[in-house]
Amino acid sequence: MAFGKLWVIAFRDLGRNRRRTAFTLIAVALGLALLILLNGYLAGVTEESLQNSIRLRTGHVQLRAASYEEKKVSLQWRDLLDNVEERTAQASAQPEVKAAAPVLWATGIVNTADDSAGLQVIGIDTSSPIYDPVRESVIAGAFLTADDRSGILIGQRLADNLNLNAGDNVSLTLINADGEPEEGIFTVRGLFSTGIVSYDANTLFMPLAKAQAFAGTGDRASAILMLLHGQEDADAVAASLQVPGTIALTWNELNQLFLQTLETGMSFYLLLDAIVMLVVAVVIANTLLMAVFERIREMGILAALGMKARQIMLMFLLEAATIGVLGSILGIVLGLAGVAYLVYVGIYIGDLGATAQNVALGDTLHGRFVPVTFAWLTLWTLVVILVASLYPAWFAARREPVEALHSS
Repeated sequence: MAFGKLWVIAFRDLGRNRRRTAFTLIAVALGLALLILLNGYLAGVTEESLQNSIRLRTGHVQLRAASYEEKKVSLQWRDLLDNVEERTAQASAQPEVKAAAPVLWATGIVNTADDSAGLQVIGIDTSSPIYDPVRESVIAGAFLTADDRSGILIGQRLADNLNLNAGDNVSLTLINADGEPEEGIFTVRGLFSTGIVSYDANTLFMPLAKAQAFAGTGDRASAILMLLHGQEDADAVAASLQVPGTIALTWNELNQLFLQTLETGMSFYLLLDAIVMLVVAVVIANTLLMAVFERIREMGILAALGMKARQIMLMFLLEAATIGVLGSILGIVLGLAGVAYLVYVGIYIGDLGATAQNVALGDTLHGRFVPVTFAWLTLWTLVVILVASLYPAWFAARREPVEALHSS
């Protein structure tokens, strides 16, 4: 029997029990839509968090003194970079480098008349394009200037927590390079809001020269940050800049904890994907088995008329394939609609983003279109459907004509 005739019979048989066929098709569509939505959401959150971290925290490459330990945020001279201007110029001369700037990190405590908060103090080159994201996120007051000796910039969330406004004075205390407490009065020049909850609530900026003087580090810096035109060049840039006594770290190494957490999370999502596909497979197998039991006598008649076992088996596989293709088309439409919502609107989580340590989550989570992933999910869904239909198809094909004809 020609393939076309087998497909016509298979398509006709699907219409015998339209309700069951419709429910099965909807189950396939919802399963694939859920897979597309979950993977689009995961891809968006992870990529957005990684890029936020690179853009606001780590850069693509960092050059540090070999003895510098990030956890200690050391201000001792032996742990800081010297010849900062020369090293920055050397980094900026690299064709792959978009911008390079020295930075000084310290931990401090801001005190007001009623409250206090621990935070990270960052001394920055106020003219560097590296800090354009912060400059563009200023919502009150003004950004810092290089010659400002008493101004600081803080996040809107920190300001709200301490009941501060632009123009207010605060006390800032830190432990300087000599291990002694250093306290000064500073004026809040401006407030910024990047949308990254943990960043906006725990970060204070001041001009690099003032930070160096306040911390007693001379003209030294904690690191030189670099943004590249393409992050794939990070390894080459790091290798070219590293000299004895220094260490060059790439964005991959600087975000290692986040990437390890992501790898662990991916195993969970793969398990979830497998569970969804298994549910779809069970639904398909159940539908075809019910169809087989309802049409045993019909199978016997077809076999008696000369239809071969492989043709009967192919007929049921075509039924499964038809449901799979139609369900997949509907699932792709529903899934892409859901991902589009996540991309352009997102899910607002507010301050919940602050609970994720070492992950630069914003107050709104967005999805991302990943066509290759979506295509693979669709293909694997179809494969699982066909595999799940093999047993019902084989069961139908192995029935002897005489036995099938006498079945009640």
